Amino acid sequence: MQSQNRVILAYILEESKLNIKASLRVLETTDLHVHMTNYDYYGDRPVLEYGFAQTATLIRQAKAEKKNVLLFDNGDLLQGNPMGDYMASGGLEANGGIHAVYQAMNALGYDAATLGNHEFNYGLDYLDKVLEGAAFPYTNANLFLDGENVPKGSHYLPPYLLLERTIEDDEGNLHPIKVGVIGLVTPQIMSWDKANLEGRLTAEDMVETTKTFVPKLKAEGADLIVLLAHCGYEDVSEAPMTENAVLHLSRIPGVDVILFGHAHKVFPSAAFEGKTGVDAQKGSINGIPAVEAGYAGDHLGVVDLELTLSEKGWEVADFHTEARPVFDASKAVSLVRTDAETAEAVREGHEGTLTYIRTAVGETTEPIDSFFALVQDSVSVQIVNDAQRWYLKKELQSTPYANLPVLAAGAPFKTGGRYGPAYYTNIPAGPLAVKHIADLYNYPNTLCAVLLTGAELKEWLEWAAGLFLTIDPQGADGQPLIDPDFPSFNFDIIDGVTYTIDVTQPAKYSASCELSNPQAQRIGNLRYEGRPVGEEEKFVIATNNYRAFSTPIANPDGQRVVLDSPDENRQILTDYIRASGTLAPKADNNWTLAGIPAGLKVELLSSPDARRENMPDGIAFAGMTDNGFARFNVEIVPSTK
Repeated sequence: MQSQNRVILAYILEESKLNIKASLRVLETTDLHVHMTNYDYYGDRPVLEYGFAQTATLIRQAKAEKKNVLLFDNGDLLQGNPMGDYMASGGLEANGGIHAVYQAMNALGYDAATLGNHEFNYGLDYLDKVLEGAAFPYTNANLFLDGENVPKGSHYLPPYLLLERTIEDDEGNLHPIKVGVIGLVTPQIMSWDKANLEGRLTAEDMVETTKTFVPKLKAEGADLIVLLAHCGYEDVSEAPMTENAVLHLSRIPGVDVILFGHAHKVFPSAAFEGKTGVDAQKGSINGIPAVEAGYAGDHLGVVDLELTLSEKGWEVADFHTEARPVFDASKAVSLVRTDAETAEAVREGHEGTLTYIRTAVGETTEPIDSFFALVQDSVSVQIVNDAQRWYLKKELQSTPYANLPVLAAGAPFKTGGRYGPAYYTNIPAGPLAVKHIADLYNYPNTLCAVLLTGAELKEWLEWAAGLFLTIDPQGADGQPLIDPDFPSFNFDIIDGVTYTIDVTQPAKYSASCELSNPQAQRIGNLRYEGRPVGEEEKFVIATNNYRAFSTPIANPDGQRVVLDSPDENRQILTDYIRASGTLAPKADNNWTLAGIPAGLKVELLSSPDARRENMPDGIAFAGMTDNGFARFNVEIVPSTK
């Protein structure tokens, strides 16, 4: 009788749509960047800190814990390590036409995915071919087809999905639920991958696009709406075509869950405490549950929704979010086992990548590392800039720019930070292989050159100097030197000129090129061939397509590109090393820090591997942090140049 009463009650509640409760778990992976195995292809060694073969274990565990689960990927999947390059240079065909990422992911039951900005790095034709291997649907709402005979408003991918699922309530009864999914990608792809996308795609603003499609999904019966937003959180005022627009997306009525990424950060976490709209304990932005699952599979995003079914349909009554790690940095231990099925699924791709990265291209007589590249000129950047200048000088022959000074801008890409204490270049003396080229330059950018005046060159350097926090010359030892919110890939070192950086002065620009202190002057003693650089003097500067087309400080009016080469910076570096045969690399120390009084020790975080017997002058090991970084005291004697 009691059983019969429960059935009757369930029927009544279903009919009236009152007081029915259920839970729904939403899982996110993001910014995997082809890290399908827990293997460092740059160092050619296994690792425990990241890798989808470990994330897969978390996914299986998270699915086993709940009855109702949806799994999504948020993009930046196909590029980011040598496996991505191997697949794009013939490995896809060798792998049976299915990309290794999908061989790993298809077995885990993904419900949907969206594109990240790096999906376009290898070209649209390659992307179209690769997506055929996904056993789950893709969506994107703010990308449109472009070109002749293309109907206006034609989307590149379905702008949204309406997933019809069955959900089990807390009493064990089954109900239909419709989950709307909208994919978004930061519109800056049109600058970063201009050569691949111009004339083929256009990108619209993410916020305005979402405002258009949320009502459409609601009208089609969506109970919940999930945003797959490949953009980060940035506390900035709302403006058209904002790159990191999560804060503004969270204010749009009708959005129930935001899965975001792009910035390679972890949300919720203490790093977001106190930021506008954020409840870091609850895991929400303006009251909307949200999660960002880090980088390279080092976390799994988990959003647990408590739902109620009323006359209005399914609604979120409560929620909890977390980002589950695969590794405990404080204890230096793995928290999960490698998923054997995933590892086996990518075995052929992994073995092919190993063969690819071990192909020799040259030799170095000296070790090359980036351990201290943020405080002193580093061979790891010098060799890249030498290669860029070598290439550009050849390309400018017989052009109107042949007699102008040729400079090169390069940044230390691998300097720990949000990627962790293992993320540094560390190449021993000896043979140089493809893996080392990718270690020195780990993006498939192409080389560009811009024409700037001396005054504009100085402003570029002022922006790059924003990497440093402002040091109080009268303050105590141990002041942190590096701003953790300023990516080191924006710390452009420009070779061919000499200069100093006074870190006791405030930064003139923010990381996003906003003028924050107009009177600030960190860059001093800027010289070319020993003489002061003239404000109107002209320079041709080698850089990459990302910088040339998306950073206004390097292309002030958008018209400064004098060379848009189809050649990748990595290939140029490879050709330079092959032409050189054996390198004896040495940094030319064209820049130095200044302003810090003698004897004042500032703090730099670096890799534990940076500890050695013969430390650079002025740098001393000072202990370890809880998250596995090594602390170093840095003393800088004011420059006399």
